[in-house]
Amino acid sequence: MTHTAVGWHVELEFEEDGQHTRAAALVRLADGTEVRARGQASRHRVDADQPRVGEEIAGARALNELAMRLLTKAHDEIDADSGRTSHPINV
Repeated sequence: MTHTAVGWHVELEFEEDGQHTRAAALVRLADGTEVRARGQASRHRVDADQPRVGEEIAGARALNELAMRLLTKAHDEIDADSGRTSHPINV
């Protein structure tokens, strides 16, 4: 049996204002659909200004939300194809 490899490219963009970092994640799937998600991180006023840390936290939260949206999409497609309600997909 031959398997075709499919790749996904995830894009992350960040906005920072010194106190907050916002991340936007996007993945384009092979069927042409796009799934988007957002994440945010806030720096406490006594913490050192470390933009990279804010990006990591906001990015991780955006990717986590993206993963949950992909699971929901897959779950909905399983239900639509089978014509019944399936068991939840857990992480």
